[in-house]
Amino acid sequence: MSVVAIVIIGVVLLGGGWVVACYNNLVMLSQRVKNAFAQIDVQLKRRYDLIPNLVESAKAYMSHERETLTAVIEARNQAASARDAAAHNATSGAAIGALASAETQLSGALTKFFALSESYPDLKANANISGLMEELSSTENKVGFSRQAFNDAVTKFNIAAQSFPTNLFAKMFGFTEVPLLEATKGEQEREAPRVAFN
Repeated sequence: MSVVAIVIIGVVLLGGGWVVACYNNLVMLSQRVKNAFAQIDVQLKRRYDLIPNLVESAKAYMSHERETLTAVIEARNQAASARDAAAHNATSGAAIGALASAETQLSGALTKFFALSESYPDLKANANISGLMEELSSTENKVGFSRQAFNDAVTKFNIAAQSFPTNLFAKMFGFTEVPLLEATKGEQEREAPRVAFN
């Protein structure tokens, strides 16, 4: 075997090893994105489980606000469906976008619910409602932390998938950009819903 053949074989093996390393890095980062979404999934499920209990407890006090209570439950159901779809494909831009949109709708419905609940002193004084509100507030914080971990994992994945020369292989192997899970779309939506009763 000639020196040229050995050099060519060496270059091919090094190139092949490099492609395998790039692919394995993308797989690892993609799995981290899925794991980070799983953490959000746990917190969102907890949140979605608390909301019907809160609405059911508030019905006795807010009987004239049936439309608002219904809107909260409908928004919760849409968000739960979007979460289920995203859980099956955490790297899908469409699924993550649909979840973000559904979460925005749910936050809006909850904000309206909390604003109306201020008009009901008996509701604010109820220990069961107060406990649910405290749990919901705690869960909202956990959702925020989980969202940050997810977005960190997505950012690392997207940087790797878009950096040259890995980007040449990322598209070939089906690794596409994953969108960040943003909590809000506009400044008005950035205001956190008030969930504390005093």
